[in-house]
Amino acid sequence: NRRVVRWEHDGTMTVIADSYQGKPLNSPNDLVPHPDGSIWFTDPPYGDSLSEGHPDEAGGPTNPQGLLKPGVGAPNAGVIGGKKRELPTAVYRWDPGGRLDVVITEDQLADPNGICFSPDYKTLYVISTGKGPGDTGAGGDGSIRAFDVQDAKASNGRIFTDMVVDGVKCGPDGMRADVFGNLWCSSNAPLGYAGVLVFNSAGKLIGRVRLPEVVANVAFGGPKRNHLFIAASQSLYLLQVQTQGAAPG
Repeated sequence: NRRVVRWEHDGTMTVIADSYQGKPLNSPNDLVPHPDGSIWFTDPPYGDSLSEGHPDEAGGPTNPQGLLKPGVGAPNAGVIGGKKRELPTAVYRWDPGGRLDVVITEDQLADPNGICFSPDYKTLYVISTGKGPGDTGAGGDGSIRAFDVQDAKASNGRIFTDMVVDGVKCGPDGMRADVFGNLWCSSNAPLGYAGVLVFNSAGKLIGRVRLPEVVANVAFGGPKRNHLFIAASQSLYLLQVQTQGAAPG
């Protein structure tokens, strides 16, 4: 529903963010909490695609001629999807007081997707995925970018890894860091390269988990945070690892 929400323990839902400067968000994708209580999240355009969500209403960037019908197979079009895209892609920071700020603009990083912090919260990693629906520019480049974090702002953006292994582009989607600062990233690539790639804090590839299908996202869990949950295209995998996922506390 083009918003970030929090599900409470009693089953009710609290809306965290649904608009910026009076315009509806595109399709919030991934988020990560910060120890200061803020929530940082990406807002790419993928929810406005026919394959992943619902096309824009007539005249929108993904439906300029109005030939696509958002309501087909989607009785909630207009409530969930079926609206014009009004904002560029961006990374936002939501403050516990309710303030919402852009911390990374589309000019700094196009089509932001996966996002996570380093264990010390001094570095923010953001995935720039491929060109999204309605993009007027070049779109994302399939890399992982690193940004310095200080005073609730992100700066000094640079390429952490281009996600190319043996000349093969391994499209990233989601990622998480472990307590040693290594980055575990999903890989959407041909057989033999699909799965999970592991990079150290310098951006060097140090490990691979090969799977027979592409992977969308990963997360650490379990009582000891030493289980890696891997969400692939058709399956959910569980891998016990010799590390722990980074988390506050």
